Amino acid sequence: MKIKKEIIMNKAQALKAIQNARLSHEIQMSKIASLFDGKELDNPTAVSKRKCEFGQWLYNDNNKLQRVLGTQFYENIETTHAKWHAEYMRIFEIFFKNKNKSFFVKLISSNKITEMELDKAKLYHSELLETTSELLKILASSERRIMALSETKFY
Repeated sequence: MKIKKEIIMNKAQALKAIQNARLSHEIQMSKIASLFDGKELDNPTAVSKRKCEFGQWLYNDNNKLQRVLGTQFYENIETTHAKWHAEYMRIFEIFFKNKNKSFFVKLISSNKITEMELDKAKLYHSELLETTSELLKILASSERRIMALSETKFY
C-alpha cells in the first residue's frame, strides 16, 4: 500500500492520508509477524524512520500535516514513530543479520537464528506491538481531530 505524498488540500484528503498511514503500519506488523512463522521477506520494512512509506509521508513538507494537526499532535506521532523504528531495528538485526555480509562470511557462518535470539526477538516483538498500538491510537485521535476541524484549516 502506497501512502500518497501529495499536498493535503482538503479535509477528505487529510483523512484518507491518515487512514492510509494506519493501514501501512498494520501491513508492516503483518510482515514482521510472518518472520516468526519462518517466512522470508525479500522487501522488509525500512529500518530508517524516514525511508519507510509512513516516514516518507510524515516527513514530506508538502503534506502540511504539522500545520493541520498542530505541533503537539505532530510531535506525538513523530516521537512514537521514531520509537517504533528503534524497537523494530532490534528485530531486524536478528532476522537479517547476515543479509549484508559477503558471500564468504555467509558461507562459513550459519544463517540460522538461535533459540536465544528468537526469544529476544519475541520479547522485542511484544514491545513493538505495544508501540504499534500506541501509534495507531494516536493516528485514530489525529483522524478525529481532522474530522472536527473546519475545512478552511486545510487551505
